Amino acid sequence: MSLRTAQRASLVDQVIDQLKEQITSGSWPMNGKIPTETVLAEQLGVGRNTVREAVRALTHAGLLECRQGDGTYVRATSELSGAMLRRLRQAEQLEILEVRRALEVESARLAATRRTDDDIARIEAALAERERAWDLDDPEYFVEADLAFHMAVAHATHNLVLIDLYEDFSAALRASITAAGTSLNKSYIPHDAIARAIAAGDATAAERAGHACMEHILIALTESADS
Repeated sequence: MSLRTAQRASLVDQVIDQLKEQITSGSWPMNGKIPTETVLAEQLGVGRNTVREAVRALTHAGLLECRQGDGTYVRATSELSGAMLRRLRQAEQLEILEVRRALEVESARLAATRRTDDDIARIEAALAERERAWDLDDPEYFVEADLAFHMAVAHATHNLVLIDLYEDFSAALRASITAAGTSLNKSYIPHDAIARAIAAGDATAAERAGHACMEHILIALTESADS
């Protein structure tokens, strides 16, 4: 996606809108470094002060992060995501997991009633990838694979608000999955019961399986904190 020269009226607002479009469209990927202030000013046909003000506004909104001496990076893909990240930085791990439980249990229940054949295929593929990641004993790979499984379940709900919430929550979920993996001391939590219940269209079983999975994590985390 190419940037276009900004008009004279409301220059800062126009630049903000264009930079935001680069972020939300994925042209500037999450955690990626955006072009320098000088490059953006040239592409947009505005002064560097205008670009600086627009970047400052998006940083305040939580979409961008300025790293002194390094550059500016994409931190979130929406104002909601940015606000959530700011809030979750102050949250306890247990609080994050409790919210995660609510999202995932409801996702499993809804997915069982709304899933399509394509959804089932994506969930099963994500489950296989999760198990492969565990067998390889690669923590970072496992965190991403585990999150991908739960994202596949969330998408199977076909509830756009829930999907957006889960995606916005993903950064905090990465941290919670990592923490849970550490506290469980290599104990594997199977997710095949969730996948089977969703494929069977059994909402009650899916809800029960999702709840059991999260209770296992929450109990382990609590025991770890008490020890």
